[in-house]
Amino acid sequence: MTFASSVPVMVVLLASGVAAFTDVRRFKVYNGLTYPLCLAGLVFAALTAGQQGFLESLTGVLLGFGVLLLPYMLGALGAGDVKFVAAVGAWLELQVMALAVLLGVIACGVYSVFLIVRHRRYRQTWTDMKLVFLRLAVVGRQFGREDDIESVQAVVGHDDRRERLVPFSAMITIGIVATLVWRVFGEW
Repeated sequence: MTFASSVPVMVVLLASGVAAFTDVRRFKVYNGLTYPLCLAGLVFAALTAGQQGFLESLTGVLLGFGVLLLPYMLGALGAGDVKFVAAVGAWLELQVMALAVLLGVIACGVYSVFLIVRHRRYRQTWTDMKLVFLRLAVVGRQFGREDDIESVQAVVGHDDRRERLVPFSAMITIGIVATLVWRVFGEW
């Protein structure tokens, strides 16, 4: 592993740890982490790989942002989660980032099922899922959220309902760590 490839790994692991900690504790990923992380990733890529590196880094930012924009607009996750994944995209190669997000989403799904079973919220979860599918059906016409499903931002403000939230950035961190460990120590 060269210096140019080990720095992104270390930076992303450190930033992921910070994001996971704040997400689990406060269900928030702060701009003070995401914006500098994104900017530093773009600058590092430009300095180490020139214009091509900068463009690849920018593509990672746009991909990270684009992949999570619709779930954010539907109220499924917070803006900090979107900005965090976009910032990580500035540091990681596209295939590495795609695998990290995929593994993170799988971790999110597993944790979600655990929460549904733990709180025995089967009927409410089914109703929420039907509303999400209805929203997706009308996404082409409008992005409104006039139905009665609560957005993440609304639930975070209620201490009695926070325990049913999934800290998405913490789940993405699981995917990032698994992907980077596999890449560094395994066959890639």
